[in-house]
Amino acid sequence: MPGAGTDKTKRWSVAPGPIVVLVEPQMGENIGAAARAMANFGLSRLRLVKPVQGWPNEKARVMAAGADRVLEGAQLYDSLADAIGDCSFVLAATARNHDQAKPVIGAAAAAAEMAPRVGAGETVAVVFGRERNGLENHEVARADRILTLPVNPAFASLNLAQAVVIVGYEWFKYAARELPFTAPERSPPVTKQQLDAFFADLERELDKVEFFRPDEKRGVMSVNLRNIFQRIAPTQQDIRTLHGVVTALTQGRKGPARGGVLDSAGAQQLRDLLAEHGAARAPSERTPLRGLPRLLRRNPTDAERALWQALVNDRRFAGRGFKRQVPIGPHIADFVSFPLKCVIELVPPGEGEAAAGLRVDQRAWLQQHDYRVLEVKAADVERDVAAVLDQLAGAVSAL
Repeated sequence: MPGAGTDKTKRWSVAPGPIVVLVEPQMGENIGAAARAMANFGLSRLRLVKPVQGWPNEKARVMAAGADRVLEGAQLYDSLADAIGDCSFVLAATARNHDQAKPVIGAAAAAAEMAPRVGAGETVAVVFGRERNGLENHEVARADRILTLPVNPAFASLNLAQAVVIVGYEWFKYAARELPFTAPERSPPVTKQQLDAFFADLERELDKVEFFRPDEKRGVMSVNLRNIFQRIAPTQQDIRTLHGVVTALTQGRKGPARGGVLDSAGAQQLRDLLAEHGAARAPSERTPLRGLPRLLRRNPTDAERALWQALVNDRRFAGRGFKRQVPIGPHIADFVSFPLKCVIELVPPGEGEAAAGLRVDQRAWLQQHDYRVLEVKAADVERDVAAVLDQLAGAVSAL
């Protein structure tokens, strides 16, 4: 005869379900009790992040009371990021208010949100924290939803297995109905691993422009940024597009300030040719050269590329609004800051008579319209760009 509620003659439920992730569980007994709760409600995928008493654990096996199948399939991870890296939807179970701008739902609503995703073949996880202090703020930041339960606010802490059993019960009650069939999206939801990779790139680029200031607020700012992307529930294609946006903003489409097909000499010949024919000015809508500024931006000279790269990486120019090859009235400036009304003109070596004359006309027009023009010799940039930056910083700071 079967024992107290355990009937090995019946088929084990193998319906797809969410993964249960336990972060740094302190006691083997709690892991076993959680596994037993999972088995009660048809959940079989258990992931452990750095269990304090090590793994495997005999006390967990004893406490599981026959849920060995769950324990034998448990996977061990060194970090929460690794444990949810392949997941596209994650819920963080917590009794504390982490003051994060993301949806807070109960166990029944969590089951309703998980079911269609699991039915569509997505990898979904519910993360439970340490018995003593639960999940840390940065761990909750990795989740798409906060899952909490209506309990006595004066005694809100549940035993780990109790929390798992409530969530498991609501899941099984909801999933006992036929899971809804949903057609997969054209692009699958992004996994946490892909989102982490994107966020690492974004933080690295933001560090270059000293976005995280003051330093003591870096942690809060980083969590807030991550939560922005968590809330929009991006797809894999969304993240690939955002990767491309960050790369294009910081490096150009084919590397720093690149994107064209001309080398430095060819780029200078292009500028000389335009000057010779008086075309180095912003075209009007009636001319066929509407894309001239873009052509010049995509084909910089070595000196222009070096100066631009130095400018964007120098904190003295951060927030000054400098841009490359932008039309100002009838002219195209090498570098311009509209907030400062300042133009930096790069003078090439051996400039021809036509180009020099055009530069004089351009300078006169700019000064007439209250722009300050700073001329920089290309040879000086190639020889010592740091010294050129020092001179420019002094001139700009006086504006």
